[in-house]
Amino acid sequence: SPVSRVVYNGKRSGGPRSPGSGSEIFTPAHEENVRFIYEAWQCVERDLRGQMGSERGLVEEYVEKMPNPSLKAFKPVDLGDLKRRNTQDAKKS
Repeated sequence: SPVSRVVYNGKRSGGPRSPGSGSEIFTPAHEENVRFIYEAWQCVERDLRGQMGSERGLVEEYVEKMPNPSLKAFKPVDLGDLKRRNTQDAKKS
């Protein structure tokens, strides 16, 4: 059966970020997308907190019922490890 895991970096933000004094300009569509994702994540966190006291206490994960055969050899990438290696490589040069 396929292996799946929930990955969360532990960082929390106070809410959707809006442009500061930088040169970035966000379109209304971008702002709407950020707001949607932020609100959806708040629902996930609320559900996770609610499950802490329940019998299950587990997060349900989506797993493909019929996995794509061309992805059989796919190996997930640990982005934290990749970043550490790139940082170390940059320090060496």
